[in-house]
Amino acid sequence: ARDYGKHHYISNKEVDWFSLTGVILLLCLAPFIVFFFIMACDQYQCSITPPLLDLYNGDATLLTIWNRAPSFTWAAAKIYAIWVTFQVVLYMCVPDILHKILPGYVGGVQDGARTPAGLINKYEVNGLQCWIITHVLWVANAQYFHWFSPTIIIDNWIPLLWCTNILGYAVSTFAFIKAYLFPTNPEDCKFTGNIFYNYMMGIEFNPRIGKWFDFKLFFNGRPGIVAWTLINLSYAAKQQELYGYVTNSMILVNVLQAIYVLDFFWNEAWYLKTIDICHDHFGWYLGWGDCVWLPFLYTLQGLYLVYNPIQLSTPHAAGVLILGLVGYYIFRSTNHQKDLFRRTEGKCKIWGKKPTFIECSYRSADGGIHKSKLMTSGFWGVARHMNYTGDLMGSLAYCLACGGEHLLPYFYIVYMTILLVHRCIRDEHRCRNKYSKDWERYTAAVPYRLLPNIF
Repeated sequence: ARDYGKHHYISNKEVDWFSLTGVILLLCLAPFIVFFFIMACDQYQCSITPPLLDLYNGDATLLTIWNRAPSFTWAAAKIYAIWVTFQVVLYMCVPDILHKILPGYVGGVQDGARTPAGLINKYEVNGLQCWIITHVLWVANAQYFHWFSPTIIIDNWIPLLWCTNILGYAVSTFAFIKAYLFPTNPEDCKFTGNIFYNYMMGIEFNPRIGKWFDFKLFFNGRPGIVAWTLINLSYAAKQQELYGYVTNSMILVNVLQAIYVLDFFWNEAWYLKTIDICHDHFGWYLGWGDCVWLPFLYTLQGLYLVYNPIQLSTPHAAGVLILGLVGYYIFRSTNHQKDLFRRTEGKCKIWGKKPTFIECSYRSADGGIHKSKLMTSGFWGVARHMNYTGDLMGSLAYCLACGGEHLLPYFYIVYMTILLVHRCIRDEHRCRNKYSKDWERYTAAVPYRLLPNIF
């Protein structure tokens, strides 16, 4: 093995064939999946089966579908360049003032979790402020300035797809090369013997340019998630332009997804301690995923409703709203209970009672023995990952807002289920290795993962 000085070098054996096959399949299939869904909407009114049948029967080829698709335009490139630059400026040049005004909001300079090499990075948490400034300007433009049409995003949707891909691949490739030539923290680099795995899953833990521009926080939170709600607003504006009205289904999708986005930014400081920031290295998986996968596939419900304006019956709409709100309540309460338990070291009340927990011990990389507590009260006593259960209920609500005529809007719940079940198993594998016998005591106390009495 090549000597990387202080680099954390993993032997080739650690990337098993299963992981490697998964990585190569994802690298090849993920861009195709995005292309397929967007083209299905553009050319087949969001139906999935007709394009597949056309391909199967020879009535269409991938090349003819590709040729019918709008191509890259400099207008879209200009829009996207202005957008990303604007978000960089807001992230880097406008320090957070909201934490001084809003009670309960944690913003400004915050510490991240300790990295595997023992470093603690500082972050400028100002996502909520960036979101508010962006949306105030968007509304002001729509109402007063009229610099651009509110339908600008969907009017350039496919040319923008090419632009986001260019940035996604450029950022991932830059991070890959940077890890070899000038890593931010060499001690936190993870090299495997496999170039595909290194490229996709990332080598550097927290690549940065300068002191503050953190790739992981910026790409996870800014260009994609700030845009999520704007994309939905653009869809609603397109419905109004095409049909003269906005359907209740479109309003539901806008409202429920906006709650989720605002929750993300309100809790951005807490997010610094979650799996994406604490365990994932920055590679194509995060770089391309945040630029392309998130804005194009997480907004499929709104796009579907532009092509298929569905007005839901009042009971159906109420059911979707209740499911979405209950899911959000479970998601947020579960995370809040864990946070409260951690902050107070168990000296608090959960559901009006003193929380129960299992005392665990684990050995860190330096050989030290540490203590930890695993809560078995509140939602954490119902199932081991009730926060994911709430998240899935919210995801299902977005899909149900689109009625039942087509499969395409349901891709999101299928994807989220696979993602969160995989994350569940990955979390538990890590915990079983970390806590060993104590983890078995915990799973005996809380036997279910996501659904009480089922799974």
